[in-house]
Amino acid sequence: MFTIIDNGRASPVDERAGTDLAKRAEAAGRPVAIDPVERVAYLGVTASDRARALSSLEAPDFTLPDLDGRLHSLSQHRGRKVLLVAYASW
Repeated sequence: MFTIIDNGRASPVDERAGTDLAKRAEAAGRPVAIDPVERVAYLGVTASDRARALSSLEAPDFTLPDLDGRLHSLSQHRGRKVLLVAYASW
């Protein structure tokens, strides 16, 4: 048996059916990850589906100081792209 994980659901199928599903998903532009040793395949969503889901998400507001100590809130930049660089020293 082979396991296909698609849309969060795992379904056991025979190996040939699993291979066919993975090929069809890949042809449709979906990313596919296959582990033949574990006999499992993950079928991802298309780039357009991911973009549609991400466009509806909104990051929570937060406030952080810059290097000069001035506070900046994410809400001040709503509607614009923001690059946040974070680092840690442990």
